[in-house]
Amino acid sequence: MNDHIHSEGSPDGHDHGELGDAEYAEFMELAAEEGFDLEDVEGAIEAAGHGPLPVLAVVGRPNVGKSTLVNRIIGRREAVVEDKPGVTRDRVTYEAEWAGRRFKVVDTGGWEQDVLGIDASVAAQAEYAIEAADAVVFVVDAKVGATDTDEAVVRLLRKAGKPVVLCANKVDGPSGEADATYLWSLGLGEPHPVSALHGRGTGDMLDSVLEALPDAPAQTFGGAGIGGPRRIALIGRPNVGKSSLLNKVAGEERVVVNELAGTTRDPVDELIELGGVTWKFVDTAGIRKRVHLQQGADYYASLRTAAAVEKAEVAVILIDAAESISVQDQRIVTMAVEAGRAMVIAYNKWDTLDEERRYYLEREIETEFGQVAWAPRVNVSAYTGRHMEKLVPAIETALAGWETRVPTGRLNAFLGELVAAHPHPVRGGKQPRILFGTQAGTKPPRFVLFASGFIEAGYRRFIERRLREEFGFEGTPIHISVRVREKRGSKKK
Repeated sequence: MNDHIHSEGSPDGHDHGELGDAEYAEFMELAAEEGFDLEDVEGAIEAAGHGPLPVLAVVGRPNVGKSTLVNRIIGRREAVVEDKPGVTRDRVTYEAEWAGRRFKVVDTGGWEQDVLGIDASVAAQAEYAIEAADAVVFVVDAKVGATDTDEAVVRLLRKAGKPVVLCANKVDGPSGEADATYLWSLGLGEPHPVSALHGRGTGDMLDSVLEALPDAPAQTFGGAGIGGPRRIALIGRPNVGKSSLLNKVAGEERVVVNELAGTTRDPVDELIELGGVTWKFVDTAGIRKRVHLQQGADYYASLRTAAAVEKAEVAVILIDAAESISVQDQRIVTMAVEAGRAMVIAYNKWDTLDEERRYYLEREIETEFGQVAWAPRVNVSAYTGRHMEKLVPAIETALAGWETRVPTGRLNAFLGELVAAHPHPVRGGKQPRILFGTQAGTKPPRFVLFASGFIEAGYRRFIERRLREEFGFEGTPIHISVRVREKRGSKKK
């Protein structure tokens, strides 16, 4: 695969994704003929051709402004912000861009003071986030100064050995910069005086973040010869049977199994040989839960699941077939799709279902998981071992789909036939057309389509469905971006 081929005549070293030199040259000629701005086309291929993005974790004790800073970094108000600690829930990972470089941000604003006691809970959320991260922004309230809890997080950061950028938040003017200098005492290098609320100083801090972040994640995806064993994250809501499944796959008791939800606390990586191939399974069973603090514990489960998925190539999502598909199940599926991982859905406890439950489960799958009908499905029993032999073929199928690439010539022949047979609906007297496209990346497959006008979401979904029918892509999400030609022959000044 030509993951990083640069054009010889390009002084800024643009990334051509997975297009080879000849294919790239031919594609750019086609773009020029159609009147597209070539810089725009190059940028579109580069954006779609990236591999897994580096991950930045934002950590710190409660109420220092982590979620406000995350909103500032991603440039939109997505992370939940309230003037009280502990309001971040569910979604924890966002995509950001600074100075032309893209990366992921993990927001650890969600904490629950009484889950384990404040120090332990801050340590827990920081630990899970640092595990997934390539670099860390440590947020400290400059007005308050370094506290004992801050010192505890510093010890965690030193132990992890990840690059750290120290953010001295709530410095709203020059008078507050003296407060920031006191944070040199933490021993993490220069404190960056920032006002996440007003944006003051965030640009300089992000410049330092880009220096700390690698161009690509430390985790190398690929076969055994490149990045070691393929990594599989077992994810699912607490007590769905993840540890039991891992034990059954391993053929021995390697993980503590208990009927209490959340007995697995630390992620467990297991090298397991199946079908003559060594796989690395990551068991991410939920954390210890207390019934009256369900929400806080669910937040930690989301955070650790995000950490595991970021490190994995395939997400095996375990669903309790004996119970109705829950909102939590749907969130976990969405998390895997948004992370761009290959995916297998395993319905556990299948041996306990009667005919009536099977009928209703099929209806639930159609309505709740219709958007991921492309994911291979296996019906298993972690307890009895039923159909466990079907798991590895499903994982291999998903990985094959995740790594599939369609040559540009073949893709454009397909798009030409598709557009001729099923043109885009006329809107406002105009009928936009898909002119040509390319697959700029894999893991997951990422397509860039170039069009004469705005392409509606429904037509994009139609294209994705037909791409799957024609080329497979079983077990993988597909990313499709569309670039619109402004005017034939128009060039940016």
